[in-house]
Amino acid sequence: MSGPVFGAFYDVVRRIPAGHVATYGQVARLAGMPRCARLVGYAMASCQDPSVPCHRVVDRFGGTKAAFDTFAPGTQRALLEAEGVPFRPDGTVDLDACLWAPA
Repeated sequence: MSGPVFGAFYDVVRRIPAGHVATYGQVARLAGMPRCARLVGYAMASCQDPSVPCHRVVDRFGGTKAAFDTFAPGTQRALLEAEGVPFRPDGTVDLDACLWAPA
């Protein structure tokens, strides 16, 4: 499954500014498809469009995913840290500090 559904997710993710993250569920809600967080995960994992910053999408606990470690383990974390995204001691993103809140 892809096409317009994945495109709606990609449109939301393109709006996430550097230094911020969104959760899979948040992206699904903003795309008008609540309860489709898993589908957002599939969309991010299969995305080949470099204009979509898929690394800015994390799970509801702030966890990163191996699917984004395209170059080496820890790629998603390294990309986020390069944008100034803070991590907690347990290795998850500090959502209190950088969860995207669209206007």
